[in-house]
Amino acid sequence: MHAGDAVPQFFRGLNLNGPPVTIDGHDWQGKQSNQYVCKDNSFASPGIALVPATDEARAAMIHSSRWGGNQVELTEIPEGEYTVFLYVWEDNIAEKFSIIVNNRLVESQYNSGAAGHWKRLGPWYTRSKNDRIIITSQGGAANFSGVELWKGRHDGIESAISEQELAFFEKRIRPVLVEKCYSCHSADADSLEGDLLVDSRAKIREVGISGAAVVPGDLDNSLLIRAIRFDDDDLQMPPDEKLSDAEIADFEKWVAIGAPDPRSSVTKHEGKKIDLTEAKKFWSFRPIQSPVLPEIKDAAWPINDIDRFVLAKLEERGLTPSKDSDRRALIRRATYDLTGLPPTPDETAAFLADESDYAFAKLVDRLLESPQYGERWGRHWLDVVRYADTAGDNSDFPIPEAHRYRDWVIDAFNNDVPYDEFVRDQLAGDLRSSDSEQQYFRRIIATGYIAGSRRFGSRVDDYPTHLTIEDTIDNVGRAFLGMTIACARCHDHKFDPITTKDYYGLYGVFNSTRYPWPGIELDQRQRDFVPLVKQKQRERSEAELAEWSNQRNRLNKTVKDLKESLKKASDDEKEELKKKLSDSEARLKSHEATQPQTELAYAVVDSHTITDVAVQIKGDPANIGDLVPRHFPAVMGGGELPEGFESSGRAELAEWILSAENPLPARVMANRLWQYHFGRGIVPTPNDFGKQGKPATHPDLLDYLATEFRNDGWSIKSMHRRIMLSRTYQQSSVRDAKAVSEDPSNEYLAGYPRRRLEAEAIRDTLLVLGGNLDSSPAGEHPFPPKNDWKFTQHNPFKEVYPSRHRSVYLMTQRIQRHPFLAIFDGADPSASTAARTSTTTPLQALYFLNDPFVHEQAGLVAQRLIRESSEFDQRVNQAIELNFSRQATVEDRSDAASFMERAEELLLAENVSIDAAELEAWSAWVRALFRLNEFVYLD
Repeated sequence: MHAGDAVPQFFRGLNLNGPPVTIDGHDWQGKQSNQYVCKDNSFASPGIALVPATDEARAAMIHSSRWGGNQVELTEIPEGEYTVFLYVWEDNIAEKFSIIVNNRLVESQYNSGAAGHWKRLGPWYTRSKNDRIIITSQGGAANFSGVELWKGRHDGIESAISEQELAFFEKRIRPVLVEKCYSCHSADADSLEGDLLVDSRAKIREVGISGAAVVPGDLDNSLLIRAIRFDDDDLQMPPDEKLSDAEIADFEKWVAIGAPDPRSSVTKHEGKKIDLTEAKKFWSFRPIQSPVLPEIKDAAWPINDIDRFVLAKLEERGLTPSKDSDRRALIRRATYDLTGLPPTPDETAAFLADESDYAFAKLVDRLLESPQYGERWGRHWLDVVRYADTAGDNSDFPIPEAHRYRDWVIDAFNNDVPYDEFVRDQLAGDLRSSDSEQQYFRRIIATGYIAGSRRFGSRVDDYPTHLTIEDTIDNVGRAFLGMTIACARCHDHKFDPITTKDYYGLYGVFNSTRYPWPGIELDQRQRDFVPLVKQKQRERSEAELAEWSNQRNRLNKTVKDLKESLKKASDDEKEELKKKLSDSEARLKSHEATQPQTELAYAVVDSHTITDVAVQIKGDPANIGDLVPRHFPAVMGGGELPEGFESSGRAELAEWILSAENPLPARVMANRLWQYHFGRGIVPTPNDFGKQGKPATHPDLLDYLATEFRNDGWSIKSMHRRIMLSRTYQQSSVRDAKAVSEDPSNEYLAGYPRRRLEAEAIRDTLLVLGGNLDSSPAGEHPFPPKNDWKFTQHNPFKEVYPSRHRSVYLMTQRIQRHPFLAIFDGADPSASTAARTSTTTPLQALYFLNDPFVHEQAGLVAQRLIRESSEFDQRVNQAIELNFSRQATVEDRSDAASFMERAEELLLAENVSIDAAELEAWSAWVRALFRLNEFVYLD
């Protein structure tokens, strides 16, 4: 007998709501058995015709069922591996439910079909736990009729095979399958082709998208026969050489006589086989090395170790660094870099007056302690995690509580929360111990990172939760690991050593997490937000909120039903219905006033159902494959939760990500910090450190930064200091001709990269210069009351709220970009923005010419100039200083004089008063300054 041909043994059958019965020759126990526990309701509907029709004994078992909770606990099950089959049927309308065996999801969102439809679900393989096997359902109402249990692995096929048939299979069929097919279509294949296994009878008969490879007794519908005949140009097996006529005839005979096959154990392909040793040779998966400082020729140039790595690369190419930056340019660069705002004239003067060796270091320290630092660098992180204040579904429901996560990010940067703690809090803050109530609240709010995953669609029954989880996994991969893990949702990653099972190993973690419900068109009431109360009070508070919501829903339904009845009522009935409607509306209004006044966070907690999940074949949640334990990809250090683990695994995921065995998080974040200082990462693809990304220009420098990042306790502010106090950062942006010619994109940093301000910095600067920036934290947005929400896919939420706060606080929608941010290349709130694009468009120029906001701010600047000085040159000097952080030149004053003279001449010709003409002329000149490259670019 071949391996895999071991015969499983029938162990027990259980008719859950009927007498003992004999099915397929096996004796089943009845409802009175003492070897199980089930407290579900009982019912029988023998009059419903079953589809498909079946034998009398099986039909009687199916017609009598248990429902209403669905938990069947089989007892007295000795240690070992078992195969479970479950009979279910539908007596009414279709329901969707999932089946869980011993805390493992084995069937996801099964559709019970129309009345009378039944199915024997399985086979599911499990081991007894404490002499028990527990079967439960989740979701819609499920009718459990019977359980069939086999010792060992059974494929569910019971067909006798004669000695003659066995000999034919062993001599004529198995050898050809092994020699010609197993290399691509067996459990041992390196890569499974076409999702087809032919090394067990269950798998070779399994119906796929195009049909089954073998349909016993049916040559025409057996895809294997069509393939070996070479009848179809697109379906030919084996692909290299057609079988002989005799071999084809053998297979035709085999299928015709019923495909007798002794291979009763269902085989399973474990997925793409990754050679970890080979995979870890790729640069981003190699362990972080503390590199030796490179030899350089110009030993006098470096200020710190960063400079040595940069200079070594320049010298390799025969290039030389630029001279040191002008100090005015340097303070403007540093101030925008760390705060997103321009330096004030007083700050510039103080820096210029400080001639000490530590002047720039003191400037950097002052900027890092500014509250504006967190607003600037928090915005960078919000780009990466695709932050938005709305859900992203077809109606784009607003989320009033989302701002708490935004504010938490800003505070985390200001407080220099170590990056490893920053990661842990976002992935599993709710599962971490806390030293205080406030820390517990902050950690709950931090999981708004996961809660902020995009929502999709507008339907309730088939709501695409799998797409929201995909969005989560995609962002976790890109943000923390620089990997495109979501590319493995439908198939093994085409380029990187990540398998589909790795994807679903992570999927199980987030599928075991309760996401808040932000509302969709057909289910508008928000729920499952996390109350910010003491940890021990959370469940009670959630229960109170749920009960209040349920009562509100009941009252709403009553009002809705009465309104419908009123439309159809006769004149005699209307008065009574109007009175009932008025009373019901009053009760609803009164109930609304009793809403528990608990602060809520748009956050996550563990789900009540913790399970591993099955692979969704080709990414389709209705097409379920093998179950996958929750785990982390081996190439990044690996890690797997033990069977029956009773938490989601998010806390463990955070530790797997941050493990010393995983080189990616330190490299990825060090690269991001470098990118935001220089406009380009050492790895130019910050979200993709895989084979489709671009390699590092300075790999040793990246490892140096990653090493120091870890050594500094993952301090982001320490990294700022290290980078900004380098001579590389303090170079002039003016490069020599050779550097421009040989390195046109400035990859090797022979000078500081000149770059445009981001959209937020441009808008915030206009507010600062106009003197009307509200520098306080903005808090929540003025969304309409939730009771007024009636958003649909045809009438989605759309709004732009005026604000004088910093741009990081602007209300951000998923399906509608903020007009200003869209013009100036703001982040995409629907997907992770690894790096902002920088376009030059006519709209941008027209904005500075015509937009009322620009005119308003220019007018405020002009008023300030006129108010603070009556001297023309002083006004010009002040305007140039405010806009460009430098002194006015003779050319500036000459250009301003010519402009003002012509502007006032035109205005006076229009009979504008002298005072008004003066103000308008200065306003027009300020608008002209706003349109200069010098205003929107950093040198």
